[in-house]
Parts: sequence; structure tokens; C-alpha cells
Amino acid sequence: MSEQYYEGIGRRKEATARVRLMSGSGRFIVNDKPIEKYFTRLGDIEAILAPFKVTGENPSALDVTVKVEGGGVSGQTGAVQLGLARALLLMNPDYRKVLREGGLLTRDARVKERKKPGLKRARKAPTYTKR
Repeated sequence: MSEQYYEGIGRRKEATARVRLMSGSGRFIVNDKPIEKYFTRLGDIEAILAPFKVTGENPSALDVTVKVEGGGVSGQTGAVQLGLARALLLMNPDYRKVLREGGLLTRDARVKERKKPGLKRARKAPTYTKR
């Protein structure tokens, strides 16, 4: 009844993506939309599909469904990419070396710095006035 799938969780900035891989006809669905409709910025789809390119896996033999929330466009792109790489790793543990060399298994830990008291933003101080 239920089909076998591999799931990877990816995070970047404030975005979180849950990526599921299963055998199928090559559909790539993000939040119930085709990937071309969800990620319209130039280069985003190529960045997301980088784990397929590095591993040599055929994306047309797999169905990918993604649930992504939070963050902005670039954060969601990075989150989906990491989730896809982790799901491919679960599918075939031999991919670890090539994914690691491609930098696709490293979580980008850079997040927005918090605002400090007495400052306007994280580091910007109010203008100094002598009088």
C-alpha cells in the first residue's frame, strides 16, 4: 500500500525543508507546485539539482516531494539542496564521498545576528553627537 521513500531534512538561515525521494517518473513537487513554478529565480533550480549532478543519479527515475517553510528564497533553495543531498545519502551510502567533496553535506550555519541593546541593528551604533 505505502511506497518506500527516503527523507532528508535540510535547513538554511530560517528555512526548513523536508525532502522525500521515491521511485517514479521524475516529478519534482515543492509545496504542491512544480519546481519551475515555485523557484523562478535564475540559477535556483540548478543549485537544488546539484546533488543529482554530483552523484550521477538520474533525476527522471525518481519522484521528489518537498515541504519547505520559513526564510526567503535563497534560504529555501539552500535548505532544499541540503535535504536532497541527505535523502540521496540515505538512498545510497556510497554517495557520501562525492557529496562531501562537492560541499553538499555541510550545513551553512550563518544566520542573522541578533540585535544588541543600545544599537540600531546588530552592530550599527547611533550617530555620535558632541553637542
